[in-house]
Amino acid sequence: MNKIPNDLVATFSIVGRDPETGELGIAVQSKFLGVGAVVPWAEAGVGAVATQSMANTSYGPEGLRLLKEGKSAQEVMDILVGKDPDKAMRQAGIVDANGGVATFTGDGCYDWAGGKTGENYAAQGNILVSEETANAMAKGFEEKAGEPLAEKLLHALKEGQKAGGDSRGMQSAALFIVKEKGGYAGLNDRMVDLRVDDHETPIHELERIYRLHQLYFTRPKSEDILDIDTEKREKLVRRFTQLGYLHDATDVTDETFYKALRSYIHSENFEEREQEQGKIDYKLYQFILMEQ
Repeated sequence: MNKIPNDLVATFSIVGRDPETGELGIAVQSKFLGVGAVVPWAEAGVGAVATQSMANTSYGPEGLRLLKEGKSAQEVMDILVGKDPDKAMRQAGIVDANGGVATFTGDGCYDWAGGKTGENYAAQGNILVSEETANAMAKGFEEKAGEPLAEKLLHALKEGQKAGGDSRGMQSAALFIVKEKGGYAGLNDRMVDLRVDDHETPIHELERIYRLHQLYFTRPKSEDILDIDTEKREKLVRRFTQLGYLHDATDVTDETFYKALRSYIHSENFEEREQEQGKIDYKLYQFILMEQ
């Protein structure tokens, strides 16, 4: 039996597209330090590429360049592996902006290695416990139809791990999603870019920080905007006093209360959830009261 190289990016990943929003992204897990720095590549309006096994990281930028020229996911994959002298040890997945998908596993990759494709996704992995990991990722993506792309990708990753995952264990994970003007304050395309570089349960940790990301960096829905009535104000006054944003809960004016609320929001980086005076976002309100 061949010895598995220490620098092998043995992993399982899924690239996907949301046809409704135009989002493109990748979720990945591996027994490899900092897999998010190697495997995922994506560009808004262009496509997403996952490159792994004996990862050829040039597949990322080169693949995106070719997609930008108008080539399909499969055409790009054929070009990339066609000129790679070490293609037998490569594995990759591609989705293009039109929903075209491709997956490739070289015949020199370590067992179990392979991939599955479906509508708007490609799942692949190597040194897996069994083929069930790839099957479970595909099923996981499909059964979250109608949900945001991030939810589909995370669920697929979790299902892949439940089915066996990387036979060597777990170490790192990443979630990378792009959308035109989908980033912070709408000023860039980096919608979600989260990495867990070294953790005993990286997928669980990735989901935890993704939930925090949604709290901090998404804007509230109109139905979640609440009036700050007397009861809510009293609870917030008590909490802000505990947190040190107010010094005396017994003598609070409108000016000092809203100054404390504004100070909390800006200190804790909740600018995306800030509302006009007299209003508060429900999720922020709940977070303030539950914060320990």
